[in-house]
Amino acid sequence: MNEKQKVKIIIKTLNKIYPETPVPLKSKNIFTLLISVLLSAQCTDVNVNNVTKNIYPKYFKPYHFVKLGRKRIEKLIKKIGIFRVKAKSIYLMSKQIIEKHNGKVPKTFEELEKLPGVGHKTASVVVSQGFGYPAFAVDTHIHRLAQRWGLTNGKNVIQTEKDLKRMFPKKTWSKLHLQIIFYGREYCKARDCYGLKCKICTTCYPNRKKPVITKKT
Repeated sequence: MNEKQKVKIIIKTLNKIYPETPVPLKSKNIFTLLISVLLSAQCTDVNVNNVTKNIYPKYFKPYHFVKLGRKRIEKLIKKIGIFRVKAKSIYLMSKQIIEKHNGKVPKTFEELEKLPGVGHKTASVVVSQGFGYPAFAVDTHIHRLAQRWGLTNGKNVIQTEKDLKRMFPKKTWSKLHLQIIFYGREYCKARDCYGLKCKICTTCYPNRKKPVITKKT
């Protein structure tokens, strides 16, 4: 099966299972989306949503978090993993958005990635889900599945992103990001499918017998 055939099968399968792709992280505006994505590192979306549901009704602007200060932010997010590091990033990020961007979240990758605590993956999610521009954020789930599905060599997430962007039409990137994550959590799990059980793996690789060993990010 060639690359085009695999891409066609993947898109068709994912569109059938997930015709709609609601954003899993709850937010009040683009700024709170940015915070939620930052908080989601090494943490589940469910945990982030449980914590932020008590924060965003009252605090949802950069000014609010600067006024809170690092220690009070820490108390608000203490149920989140590495909360002290994230509280520092949220405080400094909020300050920088006020000082350099007039209190508004910047729209470009270059400006977003200059914010404290914001890497390429976080910027990609915000650009895609916040501003509606095509972006293909690659996290550990997507990196793993792209290897199982033979879409990348697994060298690193940067290479995986390049490979996926080359293969899939630009208009599908934002939706595919969520579809692949949902599919990985439900059907192609890290410690279950191993490239041998789910519909995409069995359709693309009907003769595969051995588990696929994926490279971590």
